[in-house]
Amino acid sequence: MRNVLIPTDFSDNAMNAIKYALELFKYERTNMYFLHTYQDEVYKDIELIKTESIESLIEERRKSSEEQLSTLLQTVKTRSPNPRHHYQTMSAYNALVDEIDLISEGKNIDVIVMGTKGATNDKSLTFGSNTLQVLRYVSCPVLSIPANYEYTQPKHIVFPTNYMIPYKRRELNLLCEMASPYRAKIVMLYISKSQKLSRRQEDNKRFLTEELCKNSLDFKTVENKNIVNAIFTYIKEEHADMLVMVNTRHSFLEHILFQSAIDEMALNIDIPFLAMQNIKRTIV
Repeated sequence: MRNVLIPTDFSDNAMNAIKYALELFKYERTNMYFLHTYQDEVYKDIELIKTESIESLIEERRKSSEEQLSTLLQTVKTRSPNPRHHYQTMSAYNALVDEIDLISEGKNIDVIVMGTKGATNDKSLTFGSNTLQVLRYVSCPVLSIPANYEYTQPKHIVFPTNYMIPYKRRELNLLCEMASPYRAKIVMLYISKSQKLSRRQEDNKRFLTEELCKNSLDFKTVENKNIVNAIFTYIKEEHADMLVMVNTRHSFLEHILFQSAIDEMALNIDIPFLAMQNIKRTIV
C-alpha cells in the first residue's frame, strides 16, 4: 500500500498537484492524506486582534480548515472514485514543515506531493517558500508539480547522478513502481569529462540497475562544466517529462537547494520534480 501525503493551501496550484497525484498513482493501492496547517494564517492575523481573542481566532481557523478539507474531499471523490484509493483529511495548528515531518514518520509516508508554488504564485520563483522548506528539511521524498502543469504520463524520466551515492532501496523502489505502469524510460545522466568510472561508481551503477530492473534504463554521459545547465539542456532538448534528483551531502541537488540565489539560476523546472532524500527508513 502506497502512502502519499499531499499538503494543501486550497490554491489552484495545490489542486493541480492533487490531480497529478490522483492520475500518477491510479494503478496502485494508495492511502492519500490531504493536510492543511493553519498556524501561519493565525500568525498573519494575530496583530489585528486583541490578545484575549487569540483562542477564538485559532478556533475560527480550525473550523475553516476542516470545512475546506471536507469540500476538497468531496471534490476528489467525485473526480476520482478510484476503489484502489483511500482518502483521509488532516488539519493541524502547526508549522507546515513540522507537521509534515511528524506525519511522514507517524504514517510511514512514501512520498509527499505538492505544488512548486502556493497561493502567492510568485512567477519570479522556481519554488514557493513552503515547497523549498520541505525539500530542504523533511526526510521524505518530495514530488513537486509546477503550476499549471497538465498531467502527462511519465514516459521519459531523467535521473542525473555521479554514481557516488549508495542509494536507498526504498526510494529506488518508489521510482521503480511509479515508472513501471507507464513503461517509462529512465535515463541515468552522468555529467563528467570522463567516461571511466571508479570501482565504487561501478558498484553503485550496478545497484541502480538491479533495483530499477522493471524499467527501461539508458545510461548517458554528458561533458559539461556546469551541472545545472547540463541538466536543463538535456530536459529541453530530449523532452523529458520528469526530473529525479537525490538530496544528500555534496549532491547536485544540495548544491542547487542551498544556493542563496537559487531562483536566479538557469534551472527553471517546468516538469514534475522528484527529490529523493536518501534517508534510511523502515519498509512496511
